Amino acid sequence: MPVAALKQKAPTPTPTLKTYHAMVLVTRSEEWCVEAGNPEEAHELLAAGLGHRCHLGQRIQFEVESVEGE
Repeated sequence: MPVAALKQKAPTPTPTLKTYHAMVLVTRSEEWCVEAGNPEEAHELLAAGLGHRCHLGQRIQFEVESVEGE
């Protein structure tokens, strides 16, 4: 048997990958829009959950709370 063949290493087995699910708490700034007659009315409508998201905004905080395997 040739010397080169003796020096070859056996291939390293590839680790088996698993799917993990995580509970993640994400805080982000968002821009919301609402039709109103003045800023005070707009504030009240937005505080009541009315209006719609105009832009998603940037992520401010990202925290992994827990990770679970299958």
